[in-house]
Amino acid sequence: MAKNAFYAQSGGVTAVINASACGVLQTARKHRDQIANVYAGRNGIIGALTEDLIDTSQESDAAIAALRHTPAGAFGSCRFKLKGLEQNKAEYERLIEVFEAHNIGYFFYNGGGDSQDTSHKVSQLSETMGYPIVCIGIPKTVDNDLPITDNCPGFGSVAKYVAVSIREAAFDVASMAKTSTKVFIMEVMGRHAGWIAAAGGLAAEKEGDAPHIILFPEITFDQELFLAKVEHSVKEYGYCAIVVSEGVRNAEGKFLAEAGTRDAFGHAQLGGVAPVIAALVQQKLGLKYHWAVADYLQRAARHIASKTDVEQAYAMGKAAVELALEGKNAVMPTIVRKSDDPYAWEVGYANLAEVANVEKMMPREYATEDGLGITEACRRYLQPLILGEDYPPYKNGLPDYVILKNAPVAKKLSASYTLKT
Repeated sequence: MAKNAFYAQSGGVTAVINASACGVLQTARKHRDQIANVYAGRNGIIGALTEDLIDTSQESDAAIAALRHTPAGAFGSCRFKLKGLEQNKAEYERLIEVFEAHNIGYFFYNGGGDSQDTSHKVSQLSETMGYPIVCIGIPKTVDNDLPITDNCPGFGSVAKYVAVSIREAAFDVASMAKTSTKVFIMEVMGRHAGWIAAAGGLAAEKEGDAPHIILFPEITFDQELFLAKVEHSVKEYGYCAIVVSEGVRNAEGKFLAEAGTRDAFGHAQLGGVAPVIAALVQQKLGLKYHWAVADYLQRAARHIASKTDVEQAYAMGKAAVELALEGKNAVMPTIVRKSDDPYAWEVGYANLAEVANVEKMMPREYATEDGLGITEACRRYLQPLILGEDYPPYKNGLPDYVILKNAPVAKKLSASYTLKT
């Protein structure tokens, strides 16, 4: 008897995570003799813990296909980290209980490092509990910080959005700089890894192009060096455009924008570094400024997604199912770069034990000697990831995205489950 599969989306969503879902669902539907049905978790792993499952078989082929061009998480995502096996074995036992009740033999978890850790732990526990489950992680993170895979689905589209946005904003500022704003600061995501900030550097193709300064979380903020570069840019070009990562730190290792609170994963809650940098520019240099925080806009912008990113996100979902059916377990499909120019890549895979909870930082050689820009090596790495356009269909002048039925699966367990937060 064919087993069912469970698919869930985890953590911050992206412009292309649904393309991975599309890859999973379309591929599974071609193998109904091995995968009877795919149940999705409503709001990620929480859906499994609370037995709140979605019956994807109720969605038409057209609706599933439309996921490829629809942003965010179609089934709902969550920031909920399962504790370690030693700390709370009951959570993992509950997952196995739900999976067994619904004849689920495949677990596809679409997320970042914490999610890959969860997949790995479930694969381990399921063996010891006598109910083996094939666990496949599916890479996703705008931060581009998963190890082994060349890059992460979701990053290429954010990179394209940031590079386009700083270029367009810089045109605006340059046209008004004589009598108005002299400094523009754009804050982007990136708590520990500066990949997104680095992508802004793609907009600067020749001397004088914006951004003139990039601030990375891996490089300690040097106030004097920064202010001198701002002054130089304003003198030479009439204005200064800056991309700053949310995770920039001072010499004491403290986030410039730390708010003093913690999120659901225990990470420091950041309060906005752009206004901090803007205030510094005004106080020390007396220059008029504007700042903007890309925030959710950068990861939701499916209208300007990278075609490379869409194709890779779909390929990761497709490969996850294929790896499972080949008998692989506790692995994650990866993107393997074969060539920079012309750009070529293929699908590989890595063991979840080598991926879980490991962050890939931007190499120091990808930043210029002064730490305020990107090198040619960084440009060679980043450039292919933003290539190509993959516009969604439009209706009445707006992107036409799909909203699924998300029909519930009837519960089979009598006992409810209370989440421990």
